[in-house]
Amino acid sequence: MPRISIYDDNDSFRHTIALIIELSDGLELVGSHPDATRVLETVQVERPEVVLMDIEMPSRTGIEAVALLQQLTSPPKVLMLTAYEDTENVFAAIETGAVGYLLKKTPAEKIIESIDEVLQGGAAMSPSIALKVLGAFRKPKQKITYDLTPKEIEVLHRLVEGDSYKLIAHHCQISISTVQTHIMRIYEKLQVNSKGEAINKALRENVIQLSR
Repeated sequence: MPRISIYDDNDSFRHTIALIIELSDGLELVGSHPDATRVLETVQVERPEVVLMDIEMPSRTGIEAVALLQQLTSPPKVLMLTAYEDTENVFAAIETGAVGYLLKKTPAEKIIESIDEVLQGGAAMSPSIALKVLGAFRKPKQKITYDLTPKEIEVLHRLVEGDSYKLIAHHCQISISTVQTHIMRIYEKLQVNSKGEAINKALRENVIQLSR
């Protein structure tokens, strides 16, 4: 039977979650703690498969506790259960090793489903948290300029478009020798040695984009 431990400094909420676990078929509550001060010791004694972890607790935050648990040879799966829904806490929890992130307003049956999900190797998230995570990945990549001047960016753009030195000179209204000077400076700033390398890096790192 899967063993579950709870860490939450809100006594009323912790007791409610403990009761939900105890009344659920197929789950065993092995620990209920008001803080994570001794999380390493208690986890090694209780040997839970899943830990329900709050974030804001006295002495040690839930995120700090998750990081500590990763030191164990076989750390339990940690499912954050918290009122915090800001992306900073969400990503901090995931980066330190949490496999799920639920809000405290999550219905009891969904909490039980989420425990089962992480036991089966999945990741559980409240819908609003999942949307925040997806939104973070959908943000457009910021352009890297490499301190290129406006004229160098214009020359690089024409280079990416496939223009010859003569056409670049025509479009940018500069001499061919000036085009060559700009291109040499572009190579230096991008730390490349050829036109092909410059084009590949410019496109790969979003320095410039094709207009057609």
